[in-house]
Amino acid sequence: MNEQLNTGSHDLPITPELAAFMRTGWADTRRTDLDALPVAPWAAKRRAALAARFPGERLIVPSGGLKVRSNSCDYRFRPHSAYAYLTGASEPDDVLVIEPDGGAVLYLRPRSDREGGSEEFYRDRRYGEFWVGRRPDLTEAAQLYQVECAHIDTFKPAGPARVLRGVDPAVDVLVPLGDGDAELAAHLSEMRLVKDEWEVGELQSTVDATVRGFEDVVRALPEALRQARGERYLEGVFGLRARLEGNAVGYESIVASGAHACVLHWIRNDGRLNGGELLLMDAGVEADTLYTADITRTLPPSGRFSPVQREVYSLVYEAQSAAIASLRPGAGFREFHFTAMRVITEGLREWGLLKGSTDELMDKGLYRRYTLCSSGHMLGLDVHDCARARAEAYLEGTLTEGNVLTVEPGLYLQADDLTLPEEFRGIGVRIEDDLVITAEGARMMSAALPRHPDELEGWMATLLS
Repeated sequence: MNEQLNTGSHDLPITPELAAFMRTGWADTRRTDLDALPVAPWAAKRRAALAARFPGERLIVPSGGLKVRSNSCDYRFRPHSAYAYLTGASEPDDVLVIEPDGGAVLYLRPRSDREGGSEEFYRDRRYGEFWVGRRPDLTEAAQLYQVECAHIDTFKPAGPARVLRGVDPAVDVLVPLGDGDAELAAHLSEMRLVKDEWEVGELQSTVDATVRGFEDVVRALPEALRQARGERYLEGVFGLRARLEGNAVGYESIVASGAHACVLHWIRNDGRLNGGELLLMDAGVEADTLYTADITRTLPPSGRFSPVQREVYSLVYEAQSAAIASLRPGAGFREFHFTAMRVITEGLREWGLLKGSTDELMDKGLYRRYTLCSSGHMLGLDVHDCARARAEAYLEGTLTEGNVLTVEPGLYLQADDLTLPEEFRGIGVRIEDDLVITAEGARMMSAALPRHPDELEGWMATLLS
């Protein structure tokens, strides 16, 4: 005989008396004097521009849903970037609809009614106010976001629509798949290629916070060198700054000591620091508005580069400097990368690692054994921003005033690469800065963080003293 298993909720039953008691005696905390979010007027302009791009069409952009981390625990929610861009809102399961006449409605899950019979506010572990915090009601939401708001239960799309697919499965099934959905997704990415004034300000604030985070990391180096997991210690130091000054980190921090720096996306961060090896750290503070910085510095934990470390670092520095100098409106997006790679290739030739002319080596791509990845990307709400833009608008396009991007060439000299002199093996160097394209060229937003090896050593000495 099979035993019947009871695997339901572990919550205690609610008696009728407790349910009645929970429905009474609550103060009215509704706000009628809320200021609009600073992003609200900018979001309204973006919605209008989107409606103008697809006149007479219904456009549906979901925020996305909660994602399970483990069993009954969800990850902290982060809305889809297109939704955040168009609304400034950040709650799960919401849906923005731009109607054919250009008007917009934000369908959301409002704060549950405490005295109207609902038990959600104290019983629902996923949405209940006592479990996860307060949501605005419809009136409050309309004040904050400056857009018409309606209950998500009334969301019933009628007629054809373009949908940002793959964000919320519940929305996807409500609207038949359309031929224009991919075009909507591409355009939503392309809209963000050029940042408005408000966005540049948000990004600058994240860069400034990230600079302070790197200062914290340098001050923490002596203690990190004593830790069995020094990489993880520094990850925590930077994470503290990110949480204090913003929402979180914009991506998993890379804290790579020694040969770990040759792993492009090293996020295990479980290694010990060695004072005689370099430390590569790639990290960015994400603001409460979800814009993120993305900066990399390669540091000697001892405070001083060895001659070989300085030689490798200096080549990357020269490559990055040349790439930055090439930034200007009208330049091809890939131009700064190839400018950096030409400097790298010439350096590899001088070291005797590559044979042949620079042009031939560039054509054959042989330098990529030691560099591997591209030298930068757009930056914004996503660390790799505008990723669904068409190639002709982004990768094969030209730079425009208002683009914000990273410039981050690197050399990754693998520890087991027998083409390298032994003293070069296991050295990884990347230098990454955030820049905004201006009418004159480019402004380095992260200029407060030293790059030149001499300046870097002096900066570290001041912080370590």
